[in-house]
Amino acid sequence: MIKRLLVIVVGTLFTLSASGCLVAESTYLKKVEEADGLSKELSELQSVHKKLVLENSALKARFNRLTEDTAVLAADKKQLEGILKAKSDILSKNISELRQQVAELKVENSKLNDDITELQKAKEEKVKEVSGTYEQLLANMKNEIAKGQVTISELKGKLTVNMEAAILFDSGKADVKPEGVDILAKMVETLKNVKDKAIRIEGHTDNVQITGALLRTFPTNWELSAARAINVTKFLQEQGIDPGNLSAAAFAEHKPVADNATKEDRAKNRRIEITLVAKD
Repeated sequence: MIKRLLVIVVGTLFTLSASGCLVAESTYLKKVEEADGLSKELSELQSVHKKLVLENSALKARFNRLTEDTAVLAADKKQLEGILKAKSDILSKNISELRQQVAELKVENSKLNDDITELQKAKEEKVKEVSGTYEQLLANMKNEIAKGQVTISELKGKLTVNMEAAILFDSGKADVKPEGVDILAKMVETLKNVKDKAIRIEGHTDNVQITGALLRTFPTNWELSAARAINVTKFLQEQGIDPGNLSAAAFAEHKPVADNATKEDRAKNRRIEITLVAKD
């Protein structure tokens, strides 16, 4: 009985021992498995950590570069703002100066326009005066004009009375003959009213050279044309025309108005011209 009981106890103890070993082994295996899992997770986390450290370094480097770029851009911005402000100040100054100049030019242009208007009026008055003188001379000398002995022309404010020498002088003479005095007298009152023009008396001849006894008085056509112009000038002065407004000029045969080939043309070249010209 006791032996049987011992067997039962031993069996029971063996069973319990085997069961305890099985439980311990199972727990160990679980711990090993947990440890492997943790090691693997640790390895993975270390890999992620390393990767994140590298990314962090790259981001810091990029951040530093961006910070430097931002600082450079800020400096450039400040410099550009300074340049723009300087240019703006210069432009503002230039605009102010230009406005002042424009205002001054407007005033000057206004004055110039007024001056032009006044000059235009004065010019029109002078043209009227010359035209009036022209009309008066035409009326006073219509008989001589009709005979072709006198021509009167007006061009651009210049008035010229052209008289054939034959109606004023005898052949080869420089003294104004009585008939010539009468003709010149018809112009005196009109010429007295000429104030803003100079009165120039020109003597002209044909190209026939002086010969014979006349050579003692007029060695060349220069002397003859000069003497005739001077005598007409002196006559006008004697009639009350201001001598400061008179002048005499001699051209001899050197300014012909016609060919000297015919008698008629030579007669045209022998002439006295009274011209109203601008004062010096």
